[in-house]
Amino acid sequence: MDIRTGNGFDVHAFGPGDHVILCGVRIEHDHGLVGHSDADVGMHTVTDAIYGALAQGDIGQHFPPSDPQWKGAASDVFLKHAVEMAAELGFAINHVDCTLICEHPKVGPHASKMRETMAGLMGMDVDRVSVKATTSERLGFTGRGEGIACMATATLVKS
Repeated sequence: MDIRTGNGFDVHAFGPGDHVILCGVRIEHDHGLVGHSDADVGMHTVTDAIYGALAQGDIGQHFPPSDPQWKGAASDVFLKHAVEMAAELGFAINHVDCTLICEHPKVGPHASKMRETMAGLMGMDVDRVSVKATTSERLGFTGRGEGIACMATATLVKS
């Protein structure tokens, strides 16, 4: 068996807006997230974790922010690409663990929907997808409410 683990990390700053999209779920908020695409920091991080496990670079290599076709794109396009690449290379995504780091918005009330959304996009059982959150105890840019960070780990198996 070939078992691989990949890690992802991403950050997006808050900017104008009335909602954020996290792990495919729209959450009302007094700010939006700034990014070339829809700025779904959770989905970007999981995508990078899958690419990392495959040793296939990162989201910016596959979808360059300098390319205008990705302006405002829904991040599920990126995640689906990583999932398809894994399948083409003979890997099944066995488990994903995603941690959002922010003071606000509160993730807990939306975590189940985020897990369901991500599992559906990756063709996985929801019990193999973890989405959780933590604060940075009001330290750093996330603690000051300037943005959201995320880290994720993906485990892929080829038998």
